[in-house]
Amino acid sequence: QVQLVESGGGLVQAGGSLRPSCAASGRTFSSYAMGWFRQAPGKEREFVAAISWSGSSTTYKNAVKGRFTISRDNAKNTVYLQMNSLNPEDTAIYYCAAKRGPYGSTYVRDYDYWGQGTQVTVSS
Repeated sequence: QVQLVESGGGLVQAGGSLRPSCAASGRTFSSYAMGWFRQAPGKEREFVAAISWSGSSTTYKNAVKGRFTISRDNAKNTVYLQMNSLNPEDTAIYYCAAKRGPYGSTYVRDYDYWGQGTQVTVSS
């Protein structure tokens, strides 16, 4: 069992930055690939970024490439999402998720555990 708790969301102006983090319980964090997803009001949950269990491989949604960076610290059981050059279209609840195995996925259905989400609001 893995419990995930996100923090670090908030309100920021367009062009600004935020760095949500996700803390995982348990001693097997390094056995899971991790992902970040987001869900805007009235829309389906969508993939944002994923990182392999070692941290050596990352994948991004095209719209965030070059602006967002996913990273992890296995010693701290934590995954991060550095978000730069934010725009109002990035406004959503951001969720972290854990997937058994070495590599992440872009599909919601492939993840085994989810956090409760953290709100990110970007004003214009």
